[in-house]
Amino acid sequence: MARQLLLNAFHMNCVGHICHGLWRHPRDRSREYLRQDWWNTLAGTLERGLFDGLFLADIVGTYDVYAGNAEAALAGAVQVPVNDPLLLVPGMAQTTRHLGFGVTVNLSYEAPYLLARRFSTLDHLTEGRIGWNVVTGYLDSAARAMGYERQMAHDQRYDRADEYMEIVHRLWEQSWDSDAVRYDRESGIFTDPAKVRPIDYRGRYYRVEGIHLSEPSPQRSPVIFQAGSSPRGARFAAQHAECIFVMGLSKEAVKQTVERITRELAAQGRRREDVRILAGLTVVVGATSREAEEKYAEYCRYASPEGGLTHFASSTGVDFSRFDLDEPITERKSEANQSALAAFTRKHQGEPWTVRRLLEQMKLGNRNGAFVGTPSEVADEMQSWMVEADVDGFNLVHTVVPECFEEFVDLVLPELQSRGIYKTAYAEGTFREKLLSQRRYFRAR
Repeated sequence: MARQLLLNAFHMNCVGHICHGLWRHPRDRSREYLRQDWWNTLAGTLERGLFDGLFLADIVGTYDVYAGNAEAALAGAVQVPVNDPLLLVPGMAQTTRHLGFGVTVNLSYEAPYLLARRFSTLDHLTEGRIGWNVVTGYLDSAARAMGYERQMAHDQRYDRADEYMEIVHRLWEQSWDSDAVRYDRESGIFTDPAKVRPIDYRGRYYRVEGIHLSEPSPQRSPVIFQAGSSPRGARFAAQHAECIFVMGLSKEAVKQTVERITRELAAQGRRREDVRILAGLTVVVGATSREAEEKYAEYCRYASPEGGLTHFASSTGVDFSRFDLDEPITERKSEANQSALAAFTRKHQGEPWTVRRLLEQMKLGNRNGAFVGTPSEVADEMQSWMVEADVDGFNLVHTVVPECFEEFVDLVLPELQSRGIYKTAYAEGTFREKLLSQRRYFRAR
């Protein structure tokens, strides 16, 4: 049987996520993000297409590095305004049966004891379909908003995150026995006290003593997603993640990232097949190649490369407004997103990066390319990336919504199914069982 790919939709509880400026397109309906029924309809489309999950990004703070303020981000809706992604999930779960939900939460500003309960609650309400994309944050604006002068140093954020993960997994996996809840009306005992125990954690960054407040949920631990690509981030992912999200401008670049992750997994006593690696994917599809190219050109007319530059400035910590269009970008040191910053250590087609080259690359409002073509041509590319870059599937980045998801479901998925590389029905079980064919988080074994 051919290897079957995994597929998540990639979205955010805001107007402008990754392909900046496309909210201006006359067919785009992302302004409806404030309505629960809009999200429920999207979830229904994804379940009709047998998507494994909806991956909801999030950010705490605003993109205020470009020109030293948030004006460009606010004017261009560059991930602001943005609402809480967790609150969308129960409504979407009520209108679907199989679709999973991978939700981003920044652990730097959340108490582990309370976040553990929130995810247990969502796991109960979704009947075992919740995942957590673990991030540590990279914006000084977030740190200031939360009462700090600046964010922690990059590697120190991950050191603290290691402690955090130890705490929440102890709460989820060790505090309650599976048979602790008796619900015995006759004896008047709901929970057997002998089968519930507090955790007692004392570390450098956290001290937590107490029982987990929720009874065991279907998965106990949510499926753990992670997107760390820096050396320290990759080590964190190899220690904790079950699904790892990677981005890259080419198959070769993604292949190298996957190889680095594989080496980190081995160093942690894990195998490549113990995780699922998903690459970012943007698709513009048409019935013919010409139609697809015309649609791509149409999208580009509404996209905002300037919005992409605003986003990328905060990702790297580099204020691109200080550079002339053709001035080589030489700045290196930052405590922001280290993998994004590392892009400037590599030349662009043999030449240093400049603002002009960045803007030229951001035709769709972001630095990542797009698969543009017929369903067959798009499927060819996806299949090629699976084989040559060794990815297990994709996070589908939205362009103009909802048409980008509807067209992918109606046009591309049948082509993938005809090749035997995409499922024709959902398997039963929890989100983890569907993605990883196992019931419990790997550390619990």
